[in-house]
Amino acid sequence: MPSLHWIGKEKVINHHQEVPYRILENQYTISSRTENSATSENKIIHGDNLEALKSLLPEYEGKINCIYIDPPYNTGNEGWVYNDNVNDPKIKKWLGEVVGKESEDLTRHDKWLCMMYPRLKLLHKLLADDGAIFISIDDNEQANLKLICDEIFGSGNFISNVAVVNNFKGRSDDKYIASAHESLLIYHKGKFITNGVELPEDYSKEYKEIDAKGKRYRLLGLRKRGSNARQVDRPNLYYPIYFNPKTNNIDIIYKQGYIEIYPKLSDGENGTWRWGKETLLNRIDELEIKKVKTRNEFDVFQKDFLGDGESLKRIKPKSFWHGSEFSSEAGTLQLKKIFEDKSFPTPKSIDLIEYCLQQATDKKSIILDSFAGSGTTAHAVLNLNKQDGGNRKFILIEMENYAETITAERVKRVINGYGKDNNEVEGTGGDFSYYTLGKPIFLENDLLNEEVETEKIEEYVWYTETKEHYRSQDEKYLLGKRNDTAYYFYYEKDRLTILDESYLRTLKTKASQYIIYADLCLLDQKLMDKYHIIFKKIPRDISRF
Repeated sequence: MPSLHWIGKEKVINHHQEVPYRILENQYTISSRTENSATSENKIIHGDNLEALKSLLPEYEGKINCIYIDPPYNTGNEGWVYNDNVNDPKIKKWLGEVVGKESEDLTRHDKWLCMMYPRLKLLHKLLADDGAIFISIDDNEQANLKLICDEIFGSGNFISNVAVVNNFKGRSDDKYIASAHESLLIYHKGKFITNGVELPEDYSKEYKEIDAKGKRYRLLGLRKRGSNARQVDRPNLYYPIYFNPKTNNIDIIYKQGYIEIYPKLSDGENGTWRWGKETLLNRIDELEIKKVKTRNEFDVFQKDFLGDGESLKRIKPKSFWHGSEFSSEAGTLQLKKIFEDKSFPTPKSIDLIEYCLQQATDKKSIILDSFAGSGTTAHAVLNLNKQDGGNRKFILIEMENYAETITAERVKRVINGYGKDNNEVEGTGGDFSYYTLGKPIFLENDLLNEEVETEKIEEYVWYTETKEHYRSQDEKYLLGKRNDTAYYFYYEKDRLTILDESYLRTLKTKASQYIIYADLCLLDQKLMDKYHIIFKKIPRDISRF
């Protein structure tokens, strides 16, 4: 598979493993309910998204159902509130630390790739096996992004490069061709099944037929069309369907009074049906046979029902999204209704994000946006929850200083309502907790940071051992049991902990194997082998004890 190389790649390709785990510190919770809970499952995190993504792993690895990101396009424009290049002081400082002196000679494309690669690696870890990621980008980095996503997610997991028309007039300052669209790259991890999107209104007009129960449908020919439609291509799909014109009964076995119908192509050659015999028998009630006047012969059709309510027919979205609701202007006007006194350049429209969420989420999904900007993704999630009574959760990450004044403030107003006297747009309801990045789990000398609360350390240890979400146990020092292995973290901040026979006698959980963390171990190796005990030393300075 072709791969992309750039200056600094070897320094960042595994950098996500070196990023420190930091705890998330809850600053406050906003809720539409009168009884405010201490925390919400919806999160807005202010901080470097690389460190924030790493901090999410213990709880969310492999559990995010849908990711939408709108990273910097790397246009070179430095005058925006949302800095759209890689010369942001924070990024320059990070590049110097990770890439070293080489970072001073990097092109803006090298810098952008160095910035994006470890973040995409962490997003891949967080994405569920049946989840999908949507990435907005333009031509400045689209080709580079496609190559690194092929490398990280797998070229076989590429879904589409959608053209989203976001500027009907085109950009007049473009040199040769006025760009009218952006790209939306979509990838998955191997088990994604799309929900499709709602049927457009002009499509629904095709459903003119009505059955005895009053349900609308259209007729689709059962004969296969296009390439590979000849009998020689799929001989198992060439067989007769039998029809009784008097009773309208259909079968694949000949009976007296029935006529036989074969799939024929327009040139008279033998063709094929779209269904095999087994499928046809299982779905025979969906068939209708009518005489085609232009050919003066009977043909077989499938009833394609429109449906209603939650069963309303959905279709695959096209690779070209065209509509005023997807435009940059729509996003700007939507944000202007919320903030009359604040500006934010080219925010994405709510409808664009909702269109993505339609395809990749259900009512209980978790949605992540690690380049949160003005908070459009949370707005879209809250809107959908209000529409269908869902309980989708969002996680937003924003590193810039407007994380609270714009990102979180917007979500707060969406929840409570906004406009003149808060009456123009009704609130969606809901809640979120606002977090900042706290202390790292480990200090620079790789010793445990004992200023971090014990439960957070336990959560980290359990995650590194099992890659599972931690739940506190009733038994003291027990982290949990998995695959018949019991994990103990024998830790006290103010005293030395020693794994000896006296401590062993306090263990209550029976298991085939024990992994026990402590400061020291005084057990005989024969005893450890007998009871399948593995000792792991807690990495902290115990000289003070």
